[in-house]
Amino acid sequence: MANFLVTMHGAVAQGVIWSIMTLGVYITFRILDFADLTVDGSFATGAAVSAMLVGNHNADPFLSLLAAFGAGMVCGFATGFLTTKMKIPGILSGILTMTALYSINIRIMGNQAMIPLNGTKTVDIVIRKAIPGISAKNSQILLGGVIVGIIIAFLYWFFGTELGSSIRATGNNPYMVRSLGVNTDTTTMIALAISNGLVALSGGIFAQVQGSSTVDIGIGTIVIGLASVIIGEVVLGKHAGFLPRLLCMVLGSIIYRAIISLVLFLGLRSTDMKLITAIIIAIALFFPTMKKSMQQWGSRRQAAIAVADSQAENAFDGSDDSDKESDGKE
Repeated sequence: MANFLVTMHGAVAQGVIWSIMTLGVYITFRILDFADLTVDGSFATGAAVSAMLVGNHNADPFLSLLAAFGAGMVCGFATGFLTTKMKIPGILSGILTMTALYSINIRIMGNQAMIPLNGTKTVDIVIRKAIPGISAKNSQILLGGVIVGIIIAFLYWFFGTELGSSIRATGNNPYMVRSLGVNTDTTTMIALAISNGLVALSGGIFAQVQGSSTVDIGIGTIVIGLASVIIGEVVLGKHAGFLPRLLCMVLGSIIYRAIISLVLFLGLRSTDMKLITAIIIAIALFFPTMKKSMQQWGSRRQAAIAVADSQAENAFDGSDDSDKESDGKE
């Protein structure tokens, strides 16, 4: 039991950190309605920039996260430029940027496959020194929780502004937005920049927390992000307000990590994670359809019962009338 609680504790810590990436995926996947595959590359870019600054240049770990965020925004801007100005389809634009980022990330890391951060001052170590007695996992939860809170507050404010509302409208109906004089190319690039900035920020934090950055650290990130988004929507539903949706993205990330940790705790191999993730996404996507089918089945069943009751009542009334007629004849 103790080992299980330790596993879940670690899952919560990981889930909070990865929820920053989930919020970024939510911006493109749901708000902008854009299938952005840049995420795998921008996550690794954020990790590479942060690790390089902290590990090789002794930079402040928090300032390195700002640099990672900026690098991620550049990645998102590149994808936006490809799809808006060069008219390349969105999915292909993300693939092109992601492919290019593999080589760019290796150059950022100084042509190394991995940058170790053992013995360097990372963000979680700074927190543990500032708060004596706090555990490594709790420091990660505190760090991630504070940053996530700031991000959610910013996103809630930003998407309530005129520019943010234009981005949301671009995702809903770009043709209508253009007819109102809004430049959808600009709103698309801004949304992609913010999204990939958050993804890169999550990558920078993750690299510092795990103590290293590798060139393939971002592989599968988009799948994890989509799974977390879908789980969060299943928990809350699609018809809730904007702020509850943002909060449920964090919850979805934690639940996803908890599920992964649980199945690994039960004895499955780490190589089965891709299969587990695919199953989780399939179930999460099927759940709304199943729920709707159950509601329709329940409505049909109630309607059938009502019809049967009505027919039975009419038959009973008819028998009473026939009995009265027979009594009158007698």
